[in-house]
Amino acid sequence: MKATDEILSVWKKFDEFPMETLTKVWYYGKAGSKKQRDLSLIKEHKEQYGITGNCFDLSIWLLDEFAKGGIDAYPIGVDHAAVIALDESGRRYLCDLGDQWLNPILIDANAQDFTTEKLKGFFPAAEIKVEPDGDDVKITYYRPNGKWSAQIYQTIPIDRTLFMAAAEQSQNTIKREPLLEKRIELGNETAHWEFYNWKSFLSTNSGLFDDLDAETIDEWADRIHQKTAYDRDFLLETLMIYKKMEK
Repeated sequence: MKATDEILSVWKKFDEFPMETLTKVWYYGKAGSKKQRDLSLIKEHKEQYGITGNCFDLSIWLLDEFAKGGIDAYPIGVDHAAVIALDESGRRYLCDLGDQWLNPILIDANAQDFTTEKLKGFFPAAEIKVEPDGDDVKITYYRPNGKWSAQIYQTIPIDRTLFMAAAEQSQNTIKREPLLEKRIELGNETAHWEFYNWKSFLSTNSGLFDDLDAETIDEWADRIHQKTAYDRDFLLETLMIYKKMEK
């Protein structure tokens, strides 16, 4: 079910990239009428501030890296962006940086090594099961506490113009709750750290562990900086924007 070495070599370039909406809020007031950043600007901001972006930003960058690597790939999703990459045999692999997957996963039921068994090593702090159904694929997530959830991906290619229009709409949709997710190396596993709506916690194979509440924006900036290496001044400015949105 794992992707080929060629696909993985591109995917691994993004191992340290968080997914977040902080950049969206920060850039919204600085941009003109066009809110979706071009790839060149996404890279420039990464170099300058260490920041990445939301699922559309990450998918745009991932698609470009696949193209540079000679790997066929296309975008999916208008509400949540992801990428499908194809190996040399045409087998399709779901690549979702927006949900911070650990690895791409095979989604073709007719492939020789495909299975619908529960699998580890693809999603942090959960086993997953893949069930293709026509143009859709259902992913079920099984958590250590016995809870489970499911998500449906539509796997047909989206026209790039439509995809970029969806990206623009996403960047114009501002929510009051800050969100950042990052994969964290923890012993023998890769855990999932999340900052959402002024709470943070770590999801592991042993369960979920809440962080102590931070009392000030400075404390939140320090904590997020320690997890992501994001520029601290960027974090302070952006978190202040979120706090003003609460009023």
